Amino acid sequence: MNMYLYELKAYRNTTLIWTGSIAALVLLMMSIYPSFAKDADAFREVIESMPEAVMKAVGIQLDTIASLLGFYSYIFLYVTLCGSIQAMHLGASILSKETREKTADFLLSKPVTRGAVFASKTLAALTLLLLTNAVFFAASSLIASAVKLESFDYGTFALISLSLLLIQLVFLAIGIAAALLLPRMRTVLPVTLGTVFAFFIISFIGATTGDGKLRYLTPFQYYDRAYIMEHSGYEPEFIAASAVIIVACTAFGILRYLKRDVHAV
Repeated sequence: MNMYLYELKAYRNTTLIWTGSIAALVLLMMSIYPSFAKDADAFREVIESMPEAVMKAVGIQLDTIASLLGFYSYIFLYVTLCGSIQAMHLGASILSKETREKTADFLLSKPVTRGAVFASKTLAALTLLLLTNAVFFAASSLIASAVKLESFDYGTFALISLSLLLIQLVFLAIGIAAALLLPRMRTVLPVTLGTVFAFFIISFIGATTGDGKLRYLTPFQYYDRAYIMEHSGYEPEFIAASAVIIVACTAFGILRYLKRDVHAV
């Protein structure tokens, strides 16, 4: 419990910055929705002049872009990008900081099992992401209610918002695996940005080409906002794909953490 609380305190400020930044991003972009909706026809003409591949890549749906949910689903692409960076950076950092700071031998010499250390750190990371999403959901709901021009399906809005947490869980697990796969990395940020943007680029390519197989290679395509708006739910096969990645990366992380050699300073 002490280790869990220590990690919460250690990453408190970072989490507050990320949470505030994501909420501010939604506020900034949603604040232009009333003006956008009033001039929807003019904006549609501009959007229609764009290549179809570009519209697919950035998630623009002409049929729904003028609605609040359609506009929210469009900006949500950038929310998930920020959230994914936060989650992977947290997963990679929280399990590698003792190695990077050369205090791993001190930590593991304490009367606590490696499994307990791993569990405490992972639970702390999960708690921080849950707090981020709770604040984000509350803020985005208030913002949506403030800028709406007509009623919208709140259940669909909640499903789109919840997909941020589901994607973050995938990247958290990937970050955990990266921390144990690359135990000697000196800084976490380059690995995090490189991995997240690689998946983001694959997402753009998959959306542009319409290649369904590429969707399985990038978590950014697992929770398609257009599908959520049409069916009020998630695609079962991509929920399963998320679960497989989370379980596989977490299992790899814990097995590696239990068996890895720790070099004394």
